[in-house]
Amino acid sequence: MYVRDARNRDEAWLLDHIEEMGLDETAFRSRDYVIAIDEADNERAGFGRIRIHKTDEAEVCELTSIGVLAAWRGQGVGAHIVERLVRTADDEGFDAVYSLTGEPDYLAQFGFERIDVAQLPERLRERLATKQENIEPDAVPMRMDPSRFRMPDRLREAFKGAAAEEAESEPEEGPEDFGIDPEEATYKYDTGS
Repeated sequence: MYVRDARNRDEAWLLDHIEEMGLDETAFRSRDYVIAIDEADNERAGFGRIRIHKTDEAEVCELTSIGVLAAWRGQGVGAHIVERLVRTADDEGFDAVYSLTGEPDYLAQFGFERIDVAQLPERLRERLATKQENIEPDAVPMRMDPSRFRMPDRLREAFKGAAAEEAESEPEEGPEDFGIDPEEATYKYDTGS
């Protein structure tokens, strides 16, 4: 399992899963995303995005649209996506990374801290209001210094052995599912053999 930058050919897959998970696709650009890939079968497991907001004062970095496919949840995939995004923000020189999330406890384990709305840059205050109205009513602002990122050992270990969970297969449909008694039914083309 590894995390890489998204490519143009990932765009349709990303948009499908962002919509399916009800995540924020505002100002979508596939090049802003990273994708977790299972190296054994090249299957995509999850994704996340850094969105840069330009303001008069400076640029502001926001983590958004982090999603993990159901079969891959609970295995550290999301944690490694967050790690890659935060490391990228750090490499690009950001002193703070923000997130507007309805899952504050999840991000807190990496070092994000909940902040008051008044502590958000103006552009992110507007984003928070829009996000709360349209996508995630429980969204709260969080911030962290990217140099303080920490990965819990349990998530690092889980990621090493991550594998897609088998999807429950649908049971085969039989005549009974259509109200037919197979002991009594005759069929139009029954040859009697």
